[in-house]
Amino acid sequence: MAAKKPGADLLPDREPLRFIDADGRPVKPGKSGGAAMPAPERLLDAHRALVVGRRFDRQATSLVKQGRLAVYPSAHGQEASEVGAILGLRDTDWIFPTYRDSVALVTRGIDPVEVLTLLRGDWHCGYDPVAHRTAPQCTPLATQAPHAVGVGHAARLKGEDTVVLAFLGDGATSEGDFHEAMNFAAVFKSPVIFFVQNNKYAISVPLARQTAAPSLAHKAVGYGMPGVSVDGNDVAAVMAAVTRAADRARKGKGPTLIEAHTYRIEAHTNADDATRYRADDEVAEWRRRDPVDRLTAYLREAGLLDDARAAAVAEEAERVAADLRDRIDDQRPPAPAELFAHVYAEPTAQLREQAALIAEEV
Repeated sequence: MAAKKPGADLLPDREPLRFIDADGRPVKPGKSGGAAMPAPERLLDAHRALVVGRRFDRQATSLVKQGRLAVYPSAHGQEASEVGAILGLRDTDWIFPTYRDSVALVTRGIDPVEVLTLLRGDWHCGYDPVAHRTAPQCTPLATQAPHAVGVGHAARLKGEDTVVLAFLGDGATSEGDFHEAMNFAAVFKSPVIFFVQNNKYAISVPLARQTAAPSLAHKAVGYGMPGVSVDGNDVAAVMAAVTRAADRARKGKGPTLIEAHTYRIEAHTNADDATRYRADDEVAEWRRRDPVDRLTAYLREAGLLDDARAAAVAEEAERVAADLRDRIDDQRPPAPAELFAHVYAEPTAQLREQAALIAEEV
């Protein structure tokens, strides 16, 4: 019998992990590696979170168009990745989100108004990171990855069973911070999940210009950790993959890289014109794989979701959107001087000069 090649057990499967296909039909996953289909009640929780998350996302996009929000990077199309990642963790685990992961924060139970505080132009994230075990949303690519590893490493040293999940985009895998975080986590077996939402574009740069690797999940092998490929529009598969990676981390086996294959339906932000770099046919094909419609169809066919329950979830989503509309303007306007208040314990000469310029202008 031929000896197993070193690192073979770290390689991702040829096909992404999937339990539910694009039409909502159950499929038998390939080598699932022990990842199990979530229980029916967990899938109903995911359905509720998807519907509420989609409605929140639409409302936030509308607020930008109304001039009530400075910017909003939509998660439309990626909701299953964000919802599944959160529901695959424990409440005691930490997450380090990017600017596009607002639906993940809402799923975690953070007040939607607080979620959007940073995107209104305030200097802080709006919520208590420690209380929610959720770091501030990060705009620079991958800079939160070393922070996530630091929290995970500290938890391991203290003997805690905390797992840390770092949300990343495909563009973030080209950054040096990504390399440093992956390498440290693997060497010291930090309990970290690197969750890459591969939505095919880093703003306008396609994946083919980011990497020549067979997939982003394959990058894990070079660091000595397993790479997992998952259908990011199948919330059941995402939940299963994250749960399995978290269990592995809690057992002291170290980090996992998960690549969730998904798609950003809307433009990068309201300042982007996506028609300049992608075709309408491509967007239409991914609309057919809609994560909300997929799970809804599965649950109805399985007899788990009836009209009454679906209506109740839709009504809850509308209440969330209405409450967000009513309260988003209640916060005090940002005070420009506060930009300089917490940068250094003792302000530098340059900082004082900048503060004076702003004060004079306003």
